Formats: sequence, C-alpha cells, structure tokens
Amino acid sequence: MTKLKIKSGDTVRVIAGDHKGQEGKVQKVFLDKNKAIVEGINMISKHEKPSASNPQGGIKEKEAPIHVSNLALIDKNGKATRVGYKEEDGKKVRFSKKSNEVI
Repeated sequence: MTKLKIKSGDTVRVIAGDHKGQEGKVQKVFLDKNKAIVEGINMISKHEKPSASNPQGGIKEKEAPIHVSNLALIDKNGKATRVGYKEEDGKKVRFSKKSNEVI
C-alpha cells in the first residue's frame, strides 16, 4: 500500500478532468484505490429505493471519488503546490515545495 500526500481535511484544487479549477476540502481518502472524496466536487445522482428510513425514495446528489493524481494541495497562500517530507524536531512533517512552509 502506498502513502498519499493528501489527507482528510486538506484543501485541494482539481488540476485535470471535468472539474478542473474547482476547490474543496477532502472528506475521505481511499488508500487502496488512490482516490479521495472532495466536498462539492464530482457530484453524481444516486437513485434511492423507498425504505423505512427514507419512505419517499428519490434521487440524491453525492460526491464520487476522484483520483489523487488529479488533485493538487493548496498551501496557506492559496497556491497549488507539491508536497515534500522533512524531519523537524524529530517529527516527520509535510512541507510545501513552492513556499517551503510546513503544512
């Protein structure tokens, strides 16, 4: 299993695909599939059957996973950046390769 440079809670920008240029917060990361769910991006319509919890049924909008290669992390300055790792005070931290600041 590979380690991804994007974590839940990060703000990211879509850099490729139908939603290019949109920004959102990462809600969940799927390490095994190298995909992430980003708030408000890559919305799909899901048809739901009527059930006890949802007696009406209907069509719900929800986010679909998007591949992490199509996402770029946004640093404090609002710029898309690549992510590097370095050791600081004995801890491994992520840093922005563009501004060299710890994320």
